[in-house]
Amino acid sequence: MALGSAAKSVVIEKYRVHAKDCGSPEVQVAILSERISQLTEHFKLHAKDHASRRGLLMMVNRRRRLLDYLKNRHADRYKQIIQSLGIRR
Repeated sequence: MALGSAAKSVVIEKYRVHAKDCGSPEVQVAILSERISQLTEHFKLHAKDHASRRGLLMMVNRRRRLLDYLKNRHADRYKQIIQSLGIRR
């Protein structure tokens, strides 16, 4: 279920802010978005997997909080990340 290290490093390379960045809000939102999309595909086959659905909801809420933080503190970075990820809001 978890994101593989190779896939995670590709996401980090794409969304990092500076050379040694691995924990900025943009990177965290991008990793969460990738995991959310994987779980969404998982639920198309396994509709009754309620334990994973709870984890999905927690990830969506964590992503929402990170996006709210970016929106309040760095509006330009917020707009850039939602456009690049295709998140509606």
